[in-house]
Amino acid sequence: MKVILKATFLTAVLAASVNLAHSEPTNTPHYSKAEIKQMVHEAHTTQQYRTLADYFRGQQQKFDQEARSEKQEWERRSQNTTGLAQKYPRPVDSSKNRYEYFSYEAEDMSQQANRYETLAAKAQ
Repeated sequence: MKVILKATFLTAVLAASVNLAHSEPTNTPHYSKAEIKQMVHEAHTTQQYRTLADYFRGQQQKFDQEARSEKQEWERRSQNTTGLAQKYPRPVDSSKNRYEYFSYEAEDMSQQANRYETLAAKAQ
């Protein structure tokens, strides 16, 4: 019994370490909403504008990745149109809404990044 328990624990630890190794490294720093708001308010130099542009580009990439993932889920769920999948709210509708949300957010982050890249270029 102890051998099985140890083997199960070892397998779980190994699986967790493999997932951790395959996860994407985050190159963009994490800021709170208050920190971003303060940075936007205080930005007047080229470096400050570039920092904001880099942050928004990172957010755009994150949302683009989420949108691609949700698009695949949407396509997978659209294959099943019988039984419980027909009751409202349908799983396919949920995936579609999430895909549209992530796409919208990615576009918004792209516009923000473009704005700060333009300001950085003008500040030079």
